[in-house]
Amino acid sequence: MFFKDFQRFETEIAGRPFVAEIGKMAQLAGGSCLVRYGETNILCTATMSAKPREGIDYFPLSVDFEEKLYSVGKIPGSFQRREGRASEKATLASRVIDRPIRPLFPKDMRNDVSVVATIMSVDPDCSPEIAAMIGASIALSISEIPWDGPVSSVSVGLVDGEFVINPTEEQRLVSELQLTVASTGKLVAMIEAGANEVPNDKMFDAIMLGHEENLKIVSFIEEIKNKVGKQKIDFPSNDPDPDMYEAIKAFTIDDIRAALDTDDKRVRDERLAPVYDAAHLKFDEIYPDSEFKIDECLYDIQKYVVRRWLLDDGKRVDGRGIDDIRPLNAEIDLLARVHGSGMFTRGQTQTLTVTTLGSMRDAQLLDGIDNEETKRYMHHYNFPSYSVGETRPPRGPGRREIGHGALAEKALLPVIPSVEDFPYCLRLVSEVLSSNGSTSQGAVCSSTLSLMAAGVPIKAPVAGISCGLITEGDRFMTMVDIQGLEDFFGDMDFKVAGTHKGITAIQMDLKIHGLTPAIIKEALEKTYKARLFILDEIMAPVIAEPRPELSKYAPKMLTIKISPEKIGDVIGKQGKVIQKICAECNCKIDVEEDGSIFISSLDIDDAQRALTIIETIVNDPEPGAFYKGVVTRLMDFGAFVEIAPGKEGLVHISHLDIKRTEKVEDVVSVGDEVVVKVTEIDDQGRINLSRRDALIEIDGMKPENELSAAPRRAPRRDGDRDRRGGGGYRGNNNRGNRF
Repeated sequence: MFFKDFQRFETEIAGRPFVAEIGKMAQLAGGSCLVRYGETNILCTATMSAKPREGIDYFPLSVDFEEKLYSVGKIPGSFQRREGRASEKATLASRVIDRPIRPLFPKDMRNDVSVVATIMSVDPDCSPEIAAMIGASIALSISEIPWDGPVSSVSVGLVDGEFVINPTEEQRLVSELQLTVASTGKLVAMIEAGANEVPNDKMFDAIMLGHEENLKIVSFIEEIKNKVGKQKIDFPSNDPDPDMYEAIKAFTIDDIRAALDTDDKRVRDERLAPVYDAAHLKFDEIYPDSEFKIDECLYDIQKYVVRRWLLDDGKRVDGRGIDDIRPLNAEIDLLARVHGSGMFTRGQTQTLTVTTLGSMRDAQLLDGIDNEETKRYMHHYNFPSYSVGETRPPRGPGRREIGHGALAEKALLPVIPSVEDFPYCLRLVSEVLSSNGSTSQGAVCSSTLSLMAAGVPIKAPVAGISCGLITEGDRFMTMVDIQGLEDFFGDMDFKVAGTHKGITAIQMDLKIHGLTPAIIKEALEKTYKARLFILDEIMAPVIAEPRPELSKYAPKMLTIKISPEKIGDVIGKQGKVIQKICAECNCKIDVEEDGSIFISSLDIDDAQRALTIIETIVNDPEPGAFYKGVVTRLMDFGAFVEIAPGKEGLVHISHLDIKRTEKVEDVVSVGDEVVVKVTEIDDQGRINLSRRDALIEIDGMKPENELSAAPRRAPRRDGDRDRRGGGGYRGNNNRGNRF
């Protein structure tokens, strides 16, 4: 055989075959495998640099989830017809893989490590994200790279009240839960969830079910590692010299304690600056060429102080109780002409979210490896440098900003009304104005305020809160609403968002190998209580439910569903009919393939006028109905009147007026607006109209009376219909409409 080292390993996950092929592809990588899950095929590689990177105080790990559109038989839609910058979904998948594997690397390693999952074939029923996570774990496990794995990952759905491991595409569409759980051989290493208000106990059961399934897969990976794994290599430790650390600790610890003991981040930073200066003044000469290590020691001493306060004294940096939330404030309507705005402040963390409503043509077009082609609800999160008192120039969104925006979007998606109930495209932008921990959950709260202020009929308000963790051996302590230092120096950032009814989103970041069931359960309970407090005591007094009407600056939207066979009539040849409606009614019209039509305008009356014109086009006129139309042609025997674009009828000369008419030109001219009544539709579909009958029946004229100067409107024939935007009427009125 050409590939003499080729080996194939097979197991079953959720009733579908999972295969790992090793020794055939990418043999120069540190570790590589081609994983096949159903017909999803992914090449996973892990490679480490030979030498550590100089001058850094972090572990340089990169994880890339590379979507190849050939995997789903697509040619990229870009100008160059090749894959470009990673899509938002690819970035999120990379983060989901990164989070459980990163804590398992040695903390003092500074060698670059690159993990790449190249998506080569996609079976919609076999999630490429899950297969890539397992494949990355296999590649790292069999490589020479120091790593305390393996880990495994599965998704858990909730379909018809039953949990499903790795649900199929059809099941995902109806699932009440989209949960991803990663585990080591003993602990839960990562949780990512979107849910339709799932209660705590059911969420906990789903997490534990996913964890149990992961343990089987971890055993499978261990078997592969034992058979083909390479010997792990040694690496130069980057930890500071212990003697240096102890000397700096003895010199600075009292000053660091005093500096940290405040609830104001600015004061803390001001107090720490002279401590750093004094440490460098004393130790730069003692430890030449170790300035970077001195800063690292000072950081570690701060971490030591904060963790000892929490574990030994139950003391938090800002003086709060373990389960106390920082001072909170909520506001709406901060910006004059936007469609909706809300600001949420928690201590020194502050987010402002702005809601913008648009027509369905504003939906985002997607070009990815799944079957989703458009996105109606978009949530963008911006983290400018001024929010932390820094001066970095603004750039495009990074992975963190994309991830936090997606988390807020996931938290709110279950309460966003359907397009049938609310035919709008929505874009929310969360601007982080000040950051001292938990900005993503602040964005969830400010977004709820903004949506309700904008009049979006969300199903329920959503709030978010985070829970932190400090561990030491078997001891652990959780605390609610962690600020920046507790995030930096703690072991967990467990973010949970939801309504009164249940959880809508979870994201868990860890710095340790994993969590026990007891820690997970306690974190869910604490975040639930805190969430209710925020909803009831802070947000509800400001705005308890969505406003009944939209902002006057928001477009007003109406919808109608027509037979797809009638779409051509509405659009017209070369789009002339729909263009004419848009021009006359000052509106935008979007037509979907299924016959759904969305009409948007800043004026509800303009939108209603366009709607009625469309109804006239697609519905056959009924004898006895009245219309206001436009004279288009004059003939010796009568006048043709257009009652809707592309639809006209004849008013015979004998029906032009209440008195005898000698010439058509004596009564009407081309371009005149006239009210007419449908008297007959003949066997050939031709429409006969009468202006005479309209004058008699609407204006109450008698044949001998003079023609009134301004015909009155007929009573509306249809009832009031559903519309949103305040004022006006969705039905029969205005120019070109049926009376």
